[in-house]
Amino acid sequence: MDLSPREIKAIEIADRFRIAESSGKWIVPSQTHPTAKYGVRIVGEYAECDCPDYELRRDLCKHILAVQLVIKRERNADGTTTVIETFTVAKRRTYKQDWPAYNLAQTTEKDHFQVLLADLCRDIPSIPQTGRGQRRLPLRDVIYAATFKVFSTMSGRRFMSDLREARERGHIETTPHYNSIFRYLENKELTPILNDLVITASLPLKAVETDFAADSTGFGVSRFDRWFSHKYGRETFQRQWIKVHIMCGVKTNVVTAVEIADKNAADVKMLPSLVETTADNFKLSEVSADKAYLSTKNVIAIRDAGAMPFIAFKTNSTERGEAGKSQMWRDMFYFFMWKRDEFLKCYHKRSNVESAFSMMKRKFGDGLRSRTDVAMINEALCKILCHNLSVLIHEIHELGITPLFSRPLL
Repeated sequence: MDLSPREIKAIEIADRFRIAESSGKWIVPSQTHPTAKYGVRIVGEYAECDCPDYELRRDLCKHILAVQLVIKRERNADGTTTVIETFTVAKRRTYKQDWPAYNLAQTTEKDHFQVLLADLCRDIPSIPQTGRGQRRLPLRDVIYAATFKVFSTMSGRRFMSDLREARERGHIETTPHYNSIFRYLENKELTPILNDLVITASLPLKAVETDFAADSTGFGVSRFDRWFSHKYGRETFQRQWIKVHIMCGVKTNVVTAVEIADKNAADVKMLPSLVETTADNFKLSEVSADKAYLSTKNVIAIRDAGAMPFIAFKTNSTERGEAGKSQMWRDMFYFFMWKRDEFLKCYHKRSNVESAFSMMKRKFGDGLRSRTDVAMINEALCKILCHNLSVLIHEIHELGITPLFSRPLL
């Protein structure tokens, strides 16, 4: 049987290193870093590793395969060990795709996107203006233009032909200049409007989504921090970025709540507002998140929203102490300890929020072109709005739903 390079490396690790179980994890030494070790947890059919390869691919890494190989070793009566070098690799789980609906959604997405976006922006009031001077552009046209530009992924100048076509179709009244689009993105008054549009675009799926997941990601910007490092005797620089926290449904990956705070803000503080915003529009059954969101306050916030929390525990987490004073915390901890397979099935729904971020970045880019702080936040919200509308278009074809804010599709 031909082995893959990953399986060959797994056999080398199992032969060369001592792999032992400790505190519910298998400790596997690194092949490349002499002092590094990775923890592999295998519960039933689920396996996870804290190595970078697993975090990136979410698939069986060489450390998980090495642990599987060690588990399959046979000990003979005379004390010798027989190693089974051929072992079954668990197949990656796949999900059925409705290809006709997917193909139709993809081939008509741009047309449908413009219709949905125009209907979303239709009732946006313009900013009041008094006195003399040039009249402001209708705010609905500016928000439409900015969001459509992000969707197109083109520069402002090259995007103008699409914008003129949108006006000919009747989606906007005016054709804003590309510099006007950039200037309006620097307006703080656009931020709450874009946030509301993100939430409104998710509402047609409220009957579909009951389980949700939270996480954060960064979007790089075109600014850099520079400083002189005395340790290395040279100037060092680092790209700036903004941090976006979202809550999304695990079935369709639609974003139901957004928080954009300082890039160094702790994830744990963002979950209550994400849960509260989502609970205002959706019925929550489960909420999953990684250990960065683990706190008594967050567990209680999820309970108060009528949902069951599935948050990863830290290595020093117990049912006692300050956190143990919450009954919901203890219930979740005992569920994790005694029914771990069921707990992990629910917890691993959290992977869908990473899929949502992957969808956004692959489709609309992982960087922001804006240069000011306010414009960066507004551009990030435009990306999330584009993502929600793309998800909605797919579900319109697959589930046959009709958004309440929409006119009939083209």
